[in-house]
Amino acid sequence: MLSPTRYHDRFVADHAAVRAVLDEALFCHVGVVVDGRPHVLPTLHARVGDTLCVHGSTAARILAAGRSGPLPVCITVSLLDGLVIARSAFHHSLNYRSVVVHGDARLVTGAAEKGRMLDALVDRVGTDRSAQCRPPTAKELAATSVLAVDLAAETTDVALKTRTGGPIDDEADLVLGHWAGVVPVRLHAESPEPVCDLPIPAGLAPSLR
Repeated sequence: MLSPTRYHDRFVADHAAVRAVLDEALFCHVGVVVDGRPHVLPTLHARVGDTLCVHGSTAARILAAGRSGPLPVCITVSLLDGLVIARSAFHHSLNYRSVVVHGDARLVTGAAEKGRMLDALVDRVGTDRSAQCRPPTAKELAATSVLAVDLAAETTDVALKTRTGGPIDDEADLVLGHWAGVVPVRLHAESPEPVCDLPIPAGLAPSLR
């Protein structure tokens, strides 16, 4: 695991905790350098064992950059758990969990592996959703690229940082009359809004957090 250079007390060296954050978050940001310039793409992700995968259009610059070989990427996932309100402006903060992955992404070319990863991505939006909808056609598969990063590879660095608890005010500020505390933040799925009269599958109304 990659060790952070600041706030070492927020670093968590726990592979199970890393997997839990990756599995709870519904999207990530993928950063690459293309033609000498940084590009960051927000996208859905899925974890299949120790493999983290993302997908996108074959025409996307980030995905296309992986055709020539392993592509150095930075993938970040963040979960916001609360707003930390301090007595001083300086000590306001956030309670959060974040995972940063630095590694070499490979373009998935095998039909069977690509199919499994695309199913895993679809299942992120609803339990067993990949089995409840039309599978992709050959044309749709050709238009979709999948990048995969081996989380267990020696060349992959993974760092999990987290902050919990209330504000850390200076002792001299504790006597001030300003309110301090935490405003919890949760991601909540509302009831599905159907476009037809078919019954709503139970898996499409998940309890996200």
